[in-house]
Amino acid sequence: MSQRVVVDPVTRIEGHLRVEVEVDGGKVVDAWAKGTMFRGFEQIMQGRDPRDATYVTERICGVCMGSHGWTAAMAVEKAHGAQVPTAGRLIRNLMLGALWLHDHPLHFYHLAALDYLDVMAIAKYSGSDPGLNAVKAKVLALVEAGDTYPLTPRYEPDEFTVSDPEVVTTAVAHYLKALEIQAKAKKASAILGGKQPHQSGIVVGGVTGYPNPEQIKQFRNLVNEVVDFVKNTYVPDVLAFGTGPLLPLATAGVGNGPGNFLAYGAFPLDDQGKETLFKSGAVLDGNLTRVQPLDPGKITEAVTHSWFKGGAGVHPTAGATEVDLDKKDAYSFIKAPRYDGRPMEVGPLARMLVMQHRPLLDLVSQGVQPGAVARHAARALETLMVADAMPGWLEELEAELAKGKSFKSGGSAGIHDTTHWDPPESGDGMGLNEAPRGALGHWVRIGGRKIQHYQIVVPTTWNASPRDERGVRGPIEHALIGTPVPDIANPVNIVRVIRSFDPCLACAVHVIEPASGRRLEAVAV
Repeated sequence: MSQRVVVDPVTRIEGHLRVEVEVDGGKVVDAWAKGTMFRGFEQIMQGRDPRDATYVTERICGVCMGSHGWTAAMAVEKAHGAQVPTAGRLIRNLMLGALWLHDHPLHFYHLAALDYLDVMAIAKYSGSDPGLNAVKAKVLALVEAGDTYPLTPRYEPDEFTVSDPEVVTTAVAHYLKALEIQAKAKKASAILGGKQPHQSGIVVGGVTGYPNPEQIKQFRNLVNEVVDFVKNTYVPDVLAFGTGPLLPLATAGVGNGPGNFLAYGAFPLDDQGKETLFKSGAVLDGNLTRVQPLDPGKITEAVTHSWFKGGAGVHPTAGATEVDLDKKDAYSFIKAPRYDGRPMEVGPLARMLVMQHRPLLDLVSQGVQPGAVARHAARALETLMVADAMPGWLEELEAELAKGKSFKSGGSAGIHDTTHWDPPESGDGMGLNEAPRGALGHWVRIGGRKIQHYQIVVPTTWNASPRDERGVRGPIEHALIGTPVPDIANPVNIVRVIRSFDPCLACAVHVIEPASGRRLEAVAV
């Protein structure tokens, strides 16, 4: 007899998510990812000055806010015909690059790693390393005080839990160090953005100001420290876990998605945006070695199983966001984006597969499946790419600023295109970008110098989407199928799969499960 397991809310993600699964024979046989709070930013944008889009949409999230601001500016720039000057492009790259260096280590150490560690094994550490003994003393002091948060609560250890005292103690030491590092990365971004979260530096056409020499020095010092941590601690930790204790999970394909991957491309390397650090494209139907060019016209959003009016998929330019709470068969406030009719995984794994990134493909050739563990590996590998790119962007910016300040359109050292400073009378724009969690799109229609229509498809809309009009599951729902759950009271593999996507949702409200003949197990994380 099947049993239903409810995880509500899934903690250690941005926002909250309710996930329900059917377990039969010790494995997940069906799954539903439920976003249960209405966002409504599309309505908030209507009637506003188009230039407000950068700042209003940043309030969608307190983690990937800079990505929303940048992407909103891109959409309005397309409608406006504005061209971002070289210095503005580089400052944007550096500002958001620092946020990526903040986001990815934070996810691994503070959100996901505890799923794989028996933290209490620290008590058995018997080594002589002063730093590790200090960590042991801190944790034991928390135990004695009866307050071990945020390291607990946790699920019980299982066969994939690392319990070696030295490995666990080292990992917790890196957890604590990563708290300092992510703060420094965000501080670096604030130097260029004016503040963080919710920067104030990006405007339509570029950025608001130049960093002075002291700010550049501070930025470089902070980024150098973060890059050192990424290269010498974060990436080695992820690869060591993935090719060591977690290798059975990796090769078993736990958490494999639908086999379709989408990326829009990010971090322009020239002023026309023809070359980007991360490439755009799509990988379809599990053919991991064939990358197809991106066609934005193939993007649709269905709302058949969402609490919105409508049904079958339409392009975001024709989409609406009108609530229907009484809709039959709806179970989520998340829409169901599709690309050429397919559910698409977005995020680090998608980006690295679209890039055909050789280190990741080497892992695949060694038997690592594109599932939960591979997502962590891809996230670390792309963080390394950003870390390697940052010093070069900073050098380019210094060379550009040395040419002299110019705010005129086409000025070599300009930071914004002033010929498009007023809002456009009318126009349509599309901003396609990559946030740390995946493909991010903003679509705007302007009329009478005001926003008439706005649609946003965020990464977790792709990954946590419900079923579409054909009943096809979204990527997280698909990835949960087959996940081992030998003990429904300890469904740790469920949250391992979910957190590997690094979901980003608004806070959830609880919904009522209707009575059914199946056993209901509500499990808190």
